[in-house]
Amino acid sequence: MNDPILTTQTPAPEEAALARRTLGVPALVFLIIAASAPLTVLAGGATTSFAVTGELGVPVGYLILGIILVFFSLGYGRMSSLIQNAGAFYAYVTAGLGTRSGIGTSFLALVTYNSMQIGLYGVFGFAASSIVGDLFGITAPWWACALVGWLVVGLLGVNRVDLNAKVLAVIVALEFVIVVAVSLLSFSVAPEGVTVEAFMPEHWITGSFGAMLAFGIAAFMGFESGAIYSEEAKDPARSVARATYIAVGIIALFYAFSAWAFSVGVGPSLMVAESQQWGPDLMFVFLGQHVPAIVTNLAAVLFLTSILAAMIAFHNAAARYFFSMGRARVLPSILGATSTRSGAPVAGSLAQSVLGLVFIVVFAVSGAGSDLGPLYPVLTMFPWLTNAAGFGMVLLLCVTSVAIMRHLSRDPDRHPVFLRLVAPLIAAIGFAVIAVLIMVNFDVMIEAEGFSALVVIIPGIIVGSGLAGLAWGQFLRSNRPEVYAAVERATIG
Repeated sequence: MNDPILTTQTPAPEEAALARRTLGVPALVFLIIAASAPLTVLAGGATTSFAVTGELGVPVGYLILGIILVFFSLGYGRMSSLIQNAGAFYAYVTAGLGTRSGIGTSFLALVTYNSMQIGLYGVFGFAASSIVGDLFGITAPWWACALVGWLVVGLLGVNRVDLNAKVLAVIVALEFVIVVAVSLLSFSVAPEGVTVEAFMPEHWITGSFGAMLAFGIAAFMGFESGAIYSEEAKDPARSVARATYIAVGIIALFYAFSAWAFSVGVGPSLMVAESQQWGPDLMFVFLGQHVPAIVTNLAAVLFLTSILAAMIAFHNAAARYFFSMGRARVLPSILGATSTRSGAPVAGSLAQSVLGLVFIVVFAVSGAGSDLGPLYPVLTMFPWLTNAAGFGMVLLLCVTSVAIMRHLSRDPDRHPVFLRLVAPLIAAIGFAVIAVLIMVNFDVMIEAEGFSALVVIIPGIIVGSGLAGLAWGQFLRSNRPEVYAAVERATIG
């Protein structure tokens, strides 16, 4: 293959290709759903949304977001059949809005995926430390537990992607089992009866509706990751789109159903207050009231593996962005190196691991002696980085929606009007509104008391990464035109 973005001078061509034809539709679905972490969303995301918004209509928020994502996925799926590139967002934006915009998007995507993956180390370390203490009576600092997770993620990251998919398939299957079990238990307990109270308009058409959507979008992060694996899919022209449609449908319906069921189990009139009191521990408190302790402990362990699965999925995504940008020489070409044994983007994986290690060390040092005690990583590292990632993802989805419109509209005879114009336009408007809502509610999202400079700094870093990418694209255009032209040819040629 002579495509400039797929073969580079350094590393050698055989070192710049991902493992081919290794992932089918089921494997892609598991990789996508693992990033969305169903159990983590129910135990952490849904309860946080109930607590912060003060509204019972959280399940409706998941359904509305799912509808917006379906509109996005229609055009996104069509693009995946036309362009197979491990840097999905930046390749699509390059094709639709031009090379400089694509390079700007690549920087934004790289910062977004790394922020999400690294932020999860904070909650993983805290949860692991708590579980080790409860089950074995061992006091382990959060950062030591985070380093264990970091090592597991790093080792899997340099191995075959189908091995990652098999590990994630087991974890995701167990997640679904426990969430379904909690839902069935909720219906059997139902202190106020099985009711659809959560779906009533007075519980979601409120002043908190914006915050509900702003918090909810983070639960869907990773739904788009199927396209990142398009070069490794068995039938990229079809399987990526199918996997994305299946995953979006499952995620939206499953989140809405499980959040509703849980509200029934706790009691609609109590759900908000209980969430505000217990936070992510509410699910385990609920289980502890109705099942043997061993079941509650098992759920806690699966909660930890759910976070681990998300970290693995986002690590793989970030590694492939490093790889794609290195292969295109937008970043140092060494990042385009892959393992001849496993086909994994080994240089990109190691780069992501190094970043993760640096942040774990920084937050471990800064949190030493903090008044927040063991809660330090879940009140700083986790919300700061993951909410930054959520904002970055919404911007990526908005820009990509516009790019999809532009690219597909160049060939109107080949693509139906609904697919090339209506669906991506609805998605772009939806994501633009959500981006504004996130900005308005960012102080609440990071639980800032009063004004905090972080409300400006964190979103500023995300926007700044995209602007830095635009500037770098202009630099390449002026000083390294061969690289700039190679990116352009690879996506529109």
